[in-house]
Amino acid sequence: MKVGCSSNFVEAVLLCLILFPIGILADMPLRFRKDGTFKILQVADMHYATGKNTTCEDVFPSQEPYCSDLNTTAFLERTILAENPDLIVFTGDNIYGLDCPDPKKSLSDAFAPAIASNIPWAVIMGNHDDESTLSRKDVMKYTVTLKNTLSKFNPENAGYIEGFGNYNLEVGGAEGSKFENKSVLNLYFLDSGNFADCCTDRDFPLPGPPEIHRYVTGYDWVKNSQQFWLLQTSKRLQQEYMADAEALKLKVAAPALAFLHIPPPEFNSSMLSKKVGVQQESVSSPSVNSGLFTSLASAKDVKALIVGHDHLNDYCAELFGLQLCYGGGFGYHAYGLAGWARRARVVVVNLDKTENGWGPVQSIKTRKRLDDANFTAIDDELLWDLEYV
Repeated sequence: MKVGCSSNFVEAVLLCLILFPIGILADMPLRFRKDGTFKILQVADMHYATGKNTTCEDVFPSQEPYCSDLNTTAFLERTILAENPDLIVFTGDNIYGLDCPDPKKSLSDAFAPAIASNIPWAVIMGNHDDESTLSRKDVMKYTVTLKNTLSKFNPENAGYIEGFGNYNLEVGGAEGSKFENKSVLNLYFLDSGNFADCCTDRDFPLPGPPEIHRYVTGYDWVKNSQQFWLLQTSKRLQQEYMADAEALKLKVAAPALAFLHIPPPEFNSSMLSKKVGVQQESVSSPSVNSGLFTSLASAKDVKALIVGHDHLNDYCAELFGLQLCYGGGFGYHAYGLAGWARRARVVVVNLDKTENGWGPVQSIKTRKRLDDANFTAIDDELLWDLEYV
């Protein structure tokens, strides 16, 4: 009995290997497109509750009878269809817990358009997501089980870290380029908490004697343990990226974007410059400055910090080379301003076009998409460009 493959089969396999060579491609769920772009859709403050029975906030009286959470869903579906993003990022207050008798259903319904689109999506929590029957820990535990999400409960092997939903995602270079197995864009997600709760068992040392800590009120903040993790992760990623810098003629490490819900106090700095967009309410930041901005600036790879929380602010502004950006309110069950359209932020990252194909990231740009009659796109701006480094 003759054992082996027929000569025709062997020839066919060899032909396939010649025409379609098998490369060793890193397993990255996120990757730049063949046209050298990567697009992120930020959805801030949906405040989703129970669907069609949930009323809208701050719309014209003529809109109230037919306005509900379904308007938020329709806006999300419309934006996903128009923008076709590579990643959807929900930056907190995804549901309004106080109006959610079944928070798991509300979470599933809120994220349903993203799930149905089969586009990867990522989540951080805000200060309202855990105000129903699920704890903050359980909200994140449930969210990471949903289809197509890249959200993570917390980083593996990070040791002690406060909060839930601290993680990073890596975006690979364009397939077929010298950067296809490198993360050319890094994304950091941080849990900014909900409310200051008399500050016991925190790793951030509050000033003054313990008896006055009960007077620290307002919103929560990103803790030292989270910042330590971010700095260590950033350092590792930069070292990996620059390992063969000479061969690839790299000038700087791969850029990064950071996402959280509650803005740090620097969003209200008098030294902000190049502001694009509007500020229609005060910055609702923590009363404690935990040094997050300093950590992000010292990491050197983070080019923009993108937040939600204050629905009537939608500006980007620069502070010491770091862009600080609001998303603007997205959801109709969230407070807003009648006549001021709900909105989403779009971030487009572009690779450098070289003689040998796509190179590292060249630029990071952004704009906003409005839920108005014309589905208007406004405020195109450049956040970062390799040329100016």
